[in-house]
Amino acid sequence: MADSPPFTLAVVGAGPRGVGVLERLGANAAELLGGRRLEVHLIDPFPPGPGRVWRYDQSPLLRMNSMPEDVTMYTDESVKMSGPVRPGPTLLDWARKVRDGGLDAEVPPDVVAELTALDPFDFPTRRLQSAYLTWVYRHVVEGLPDGVDVVEHAARAVGVDGYTVSLSDGTAVRADAVVFTVGHLDAEPDDRERELVSFAARHGLAYYPAGYTADVDYSAIAPGETVLVRGFGLAFVDLMLLLTEGRGGRFEELACGGLRYHPSGAEPVLHVGSRRGVPYHAKIGYRPRGKPARLPRFFDAYAIDALAGAPGALDFRTDVWPLIAKELAWGYYTELFTGHPDRVRLDFVVFADTFADLDWDSPGMHDLVARAVPAEADRLDLDRIDRPMAGRVFGTPEEFGKELREYVEGDLARRASQEFSADLGAFSALLSVYSQLPALVQKGRLDAASQVSDMDGWFHGFFSYYASGPPPRRLEELLALHDAGIVSFAGAEMAVTAERDAFVASSASFPGTVEARTLVEARLPGPSVTRAADGLLRQLRDSGELAEETVADPVSGARLPSGRIHTRVSDSRLLDGTGQAHPHRFAVGPHTSARSAAAFTRPRTNALSFRQNDAVAREILALVNPPS
Repeated sequence: MADSPPFTLAVVGAGPRGVGVLERLGANAAELLGGRRLEVHLIDPFPPGPGRVWRYDQSPLLRMNSMPEDVTMYTDESVKMSGPVRPGPTLLDWARKVRDGGLDAEVPPDVVAELTALDPFDFPTRRLQSAYLTWVYRHVVEGLPDGVDVVEHAARAVGVDGYTVSLSDGTAVRADAVVFTVGHLDAEPDDRERELVSFAARHGLAYYPAGYTADVDYSAIAPGETVLVRGFGLAFVDLMLLLTEGRGGRFEELACGGLRYHPSGAEPVLHVGSRRGVPYHAKIGYRPRGKPARLPRFFDAYAIDALAGAPGALDFRTDVWPLIAKELAWGYYTELFTGHPDRVRLDFVVFADTFADLDWDSPGMHDLVARAVPAEADRLDLDRIDRPMAGRVFGTPEEFGKELREYVEGDLARRASQEFSADLGAFSALLSVYSQLPALVQKGRLDAASQVSDMDGWFHGFFSYYASGPPPRRLEELLALHDAGIVSFAGAEMAVTAERDAFVASSASFPGTVEARTLVEARLPGPSVTRAADGLLRQLRDSGELAEETVADPVSGARLPSGRIHTRVSDSRLLDGTGQAHPHRFAVGPHTSARSAAAFTRPRTNALSFRQNDAVAREILALVNPPS
């Protein structure tokens, strides 16, 4: 095979996921490559490694919502895969080694001080993460075995026709195989957003549909202007910083604690709300005090098999959520009992044995918790966590604002003090549950409507709200901006209507409305192949070579679109409009049928993205050197 032409692979997307696939190709090459050369073409207009989201060229104010010890691009012994483990440094390990001279890395001057002072409980800037991902990419390329070469293309893939990938710079790549390493899909406005776009155009208003905040130009928003913001998650946090400190304002540390904001005069006034009416929970800033819980305990492979074997279709809320909730409670109470034994009345072994035999939310479970945990504040209330403002009505916006401030201050206290480490137990359990859900989806037993609305919708939102919130500092800044009159709170169940010549906001939390001439959707768009903004995906969709996943109801056979790129979960091959798997096209990412999480992940968590990277790399190498 030495005389054969090289096998060419086009990787469309050279961000962390593309680099992860490249790393797995190198790791598996010794076993599977054979004598033929593999030429990998990395296609991305943004720098390889960081890609678009983590590129260096963005505001230095923007930070990750992960601590550096929880960020790795490398596999470890926990990853259940066929290929070999190739360990490497976490972001924290990398920073320490670079600082101590143990690694050679080009670090931009403006992040050197941050790297030098980096602490395990810090939340790094995205620019520092960019430097780490750049080093990872170079380290992966340098470690590729003989026979694997990389060609970089700083361009966008604009078309695929047979074995030819056309690029935005006019060149073409002949590719024996293509892997699309897609992140969150950009999407054109949906029906309701298009109505608002049209309304804004007719009345001289400004409307910003859902999008990646760092890529949206908000310069037209005028100083002092009232802006309605719908969404209280990470996209809002980025928006808040870009329109305040990003416009010259300044936060001052107060001797008594907290922050004071000094406006520049260029800020608008942000009136923010959402369905919950509260911001995402701050990230936890401590380690567990008690013994590690066995996770997953109640939502494991055996439980998923039992669910799959039940008659009829599964309803997520009725059949699946109780097991998930019990898992969260198991993590929570394990940490409470073993880390804070002075706050419980039963021996943990006794509690655990009884807990295991009881159904979640049953009278027996409520009785056990009441007997074992005397303080109501120490008991896990998932309904209250999910909708803390539900059913609460205040007389004025000021009364609601006071209550919300107290809520945020309480959240900051819980996330900073190890006295509340039971929250970390629930957090760890939630992570374990999230990694199990793709296995449940593969069983095909979920009611289609329930899967789309409850699992992909409500539960994914709950996960993000509880486990994927901002650094605590961001909520401190939110309170300071509220003090300064720059941010006001719109309440829960925020509704926006287009009336006369303005956007009008109301909520279920207090009477009255707020009018504004600008409305911002502070969120990423949901997955949608139908509304894909990327020209390449549209071309493949329109030709029938790429399809939107539909979820089949196991009883009625009815199908509902999920918005995701339809892939065969077992090997990540693209499925076309007829359901046929393409022999040499693949797609990996969170908006595919596999529903994987981020491209990088916490160490020692058997990350699904790493398992998928390994599996697709081995499939590609089998094309390079077919088994005899």
